[in-house]
Order: sequence, then structure tokens, then C-alpha cells
Amino acid sequence: MDKQFEILTKEIVYQGFFRVEKYRLKHTLFGGGWGSEITRELFMRGSCVAVLLYDPHADKVVMIEQFRTGAILNPDKAWLMEIVAGAIEEGETAEEVAYRESLEEAGCEIQQLMIINEFYTTPGGSSEWITLFCGKVDSTCVGGIHGLAHEDEDILVRAVDFDEVYLMLENGEIESAIPIIAIQWLALNKQKLKLKWRV
Repeated sequence: MDKQFEILTKEIVYQGFFRVEKYRLKHTLFGGGWGSEITRELFMRGSCVAVLLYDPHADKVVMIEQFRTGAILNPDKAWLMEIVAGAIEEGETAEEVAYRESLEEAGCEIQQLMIINEFYTTPGGSSEWITLFCGKVDSTCVGGIHGLAHEDEDILVRAVDFDEVYLMLENGEIESAIPIIAIQWLALNKQKLKLKWRV
């Protein structure tokens, strides 16, 4: 199959804290030929970074908890357990964002950084592209409330034993996709990671 698509029109239908664009397009079909014209709205999120902060000596994961507008339709769960994350601003690299967000959101200095994977989060309607990292940290003094006041961030930070974090995942207490992916990755790769970091 010769995979092709053609954008017929594009317009910005909303510009606020985020941007929404509306497309008229068509694409080729697996069975051959071209499909009908379709209209789709696209939530423009851009490229982002998430960092699983892990202390291999203490076997602890740095978890953050914060209010999330995307979860308000389920009011009892509007505060989500997550990992550090943030958007890549113009002129920044993914690595620079990882170091910056870890300090801003969790008060953590990353000692070593490695990439886990890169992926779309919800490609059915969002452009968001995530670079997921694992960062080695010292969790000894981790904790408290962090975030930038001018960005209205109110982030509770704590270092949690890996076994407890994994139990939280199994019990459905972690309901955001990115930390689920990161924690499952750590469960599969913890021993290799400790060897890599010479722990």
C-alpha cells in the first residue's frame, strides 16, 4: 500500500491555553484507492517530556499528585498520581526540559538521565508526542509542595517505595497513562538499570 494523505483545508478553531485546529483531509485505503473526505479536530499539544525519577539505592520512586482538569468529569479522582512532566518550549531540548521540570515540580536534581521511549499519547485527537525518561535521583530529602506559582502549580511530592508504587498501580490508584507505562517499564528493567548505574 502506498500510504498517502492530503490536507485540503486547515483552520484554527480555538486559541486559548491550548489550541484546536480543524482539518479537512483524505487518505489512501488499505484496500486501495482513496477514502472519502473527512473532517477532524486536532488538539495541538506539541512535544512534551515525562520523567520517572528513581532512587536505585533506596528503591524509591518520586511520585507527584496534582489537580487535573482532564479528570473533572470524575470529581472524586480529579487529583491524579503522576510523574514529573512538562512541555518542550521553543529552543529547548527534551533533556533540558527533563532537568528543568524535575527541579520545578519535585525539587529533584537528576544525577543520570536515560531515555525509556518516545510515543504519542492519544493520536486519535491530540498531537502530543512524549519523550519518556528515567532519571536517577537521591530521594533522601524529597517531599513537600512544589511547582511554580505563576503557572498555578500546586504539586504534592513524595518518595514512595517501589513495591508500594507497584501495588498502587495494581490497585488502580494510578490512573494516568504515562506513569503506568513508566512504572511497568521500571518493573521489567529495574535490575538492568541498577547494573547500568552501577548500584
